[in-house]
Amino acid sequence: MRMLKKVFWFFVAIVVIATHSGVSYAEMPSAPNDGCMKCHGQPDIAAVARNKSSYIDPVKYSGTTHSIIGCTACHDRVSPGHPRDGYLPPKAVCGDCHGPVNEEYSKSVHGAKARCNDCHNPHEVRLPIFMSGDEINGKCAKCHDSRKTIQSHSKWLPQAELHIDSLLCISCHTSSKEYVISLSIESRTPGSGTAFKMATFAELAVLSNGANISKIIDQNGDNQISLAELRAFNHHLRSRNMRLWGMMTPEVVTHNYQIMVNRWDCSFCHASGSKAMQKSFIVLPGKNGDYTRIPVEKGAILDILYGTPDFYMMGSTRSTALNIIGALIVAAGLSFPVCHGFFRFLTRKNRKEDHHEA
Repeated sequence: MRMLKKVFWFFVAIVVIATHSGVSYAEMPSAPNDGCMKCHGQPDIAAVARNKSSYIDPVKYSGTTHSIIGCTACHDRVSPGHPRDGYLPPKAVCGDCHGPVNEEYSKSVHGAKARCNDCHNPHEVRLPIFMSGDEINGKCAKCHDSRKTIQSHSKWLPQAELHIDSLLCISCHTSSKEYVISLSIESRTPGSGTAFKMATFAELAVLSNGANISKIIDQNGDNQISLAELRAFNHHLRSRNMRLWGMMTPEVVTHNYQIMVNRWDCSFCHASGSKAMQKSFIVLPGKNGDYTRIPVEKGAILDILYGTPDFYMMGSTRSTALNIIGALIVAAGLSFPVCHGFFRFLTRKNRKEDHHEA
């Protein structure tokens, strides 16, 4: 309880300062963490302390929500003689702040098999909207070997490798909902024959000639990707061995890991029609390892010829009206031979009599 109170009042202080000074969290000085990072931000501390977790990447840590509340929010009793006295500061328990998530996770199939920090490094953790799909799936791959996952899914899932490359594990193995399409810029070395991989910040920075990398695709800088901008991107950069690749991503993420039986039904995704494709984002990497999202014009990626020619989800262009019209056409086509055969059956005696008279 004492820990929660400290965290609460720390947040209150930040909000008050930010409100009255007119600065954002990103602009606030990182002074509360500077004392710790003087040592823990140096790569050689891992060897000195003989503990890999002693080193904290300052760039990655600065992009986390934990950096806002500061080191002492989780390590609140650092001795005056630290580190020479050998006393290790205590660590906060994740459930102290993340109670509802902890309770939900504890009831899932993973609850008794993995701790929070087996998947999440508290010094690098970020909200899902600031992560790429590959990065999220990478956490699952720490325990679930990708090759074995493909093999096990191939027993019932057609083109399992393609599905796994286009889906977040949590899209099928949690009750997460409100799905959107997250599009990433992928690249490969020309003539190498290697697979596409997500383009890094450094790669995109070269293409932007020093400007904000979002300019590569958001040409007018309005923080909105239009269909025209998607077409222009594909026209100019596909020749450079780059493409847009999408992943079906839940907007509302949960931690109740389980086997979702309804995901075995292809119609869960592929009969959902265009509703599943109306909302989409371009995901761009940042300097400090995080990602930003830029919204795409509603329904723009349904243009599979020019919008996203490399990414298409079967069933996305499904239309109820066209389904009804198609069914009526098929029914009308079948009705002719059925009716013809039926009437021939009813008049079979007349045809026999006519045959005998002849």
